[in-house]
Amino acid sequence: MTIPELLQEYGYWLILGWTLIEGETIVIIAGVAAAAGHMKLWMIILVAWLGSYCGDQIYFAIGKRYGPKLLRKFPWAQGPVDRVGRLLKKYDIWFILTFRFLYGVRNVTPPALALAGVPHRRFAILNFFAAGIWAVSFAGAGYLFGQAFKSVLDDAHKYFGYVLLGMFTLAVAWGLYHTIRAVVKRQRAYKSEQVETPKKSSKTKASKRPAADPRT
Repeated sequence: MTIPELLQEYGYWLILGWTLIEGETIVIIAGVAAAAGHMKLWMIILVAWLGSYCGDQIYFAIGKRYGPKLLRKFPWAQGPVDRVGRLLKKYDIWFILTFRFLYGVRNVTPPALALAGVPHRRFAILNFFAAGIWAVSFAGAGYLFGQAFKSVLDDAHKYFGYVLLGMFTLAVAWGLYHTIRAVVKRQRAYKSEQVETPKKSSKTKASKRPAADPRT
């Protein structure tokens, strides 16, 4: 089975599953495939919209129900959650509409918003429009890239399969690397804070001890 056939058979399901978790890379790749005529742009946008919306609604519901319990189990996640809280306080509605475009807070934002007390109905409405903007933006970017590739290279259709395969491989590798690196970094930061806190407290206690009387 060729790459175009794989895309036509399973491409939309792959987009749906991937965007439930994260997804901008797969949407861009799908946009490139649409420029090559292997997929339909409007279907890519619709499926990415649905997947992104449903994924974040699930994360939000998890945050509402299990947020405090998860923070106790994974205390290193408190830093990103606090960052989301500060951004929400500063930008409010604009942050909810644009958090998908911000590097480093995408996945943690829905449960963090739930922990911050954002009403479920308010998030659902704003998230619906935000997911649509996101899907159109990244699918359109991929489509434009594909069109530019076609205009620059003669017989571009011969190379589209290799381009898509290379982009997909890089996207998977980068996603795994970034995820593992982010988790390790947060865990190390949390452990270093835990080590420094007892040291600071011991110094504070030592400074509060009364000085010895020189007459004794």
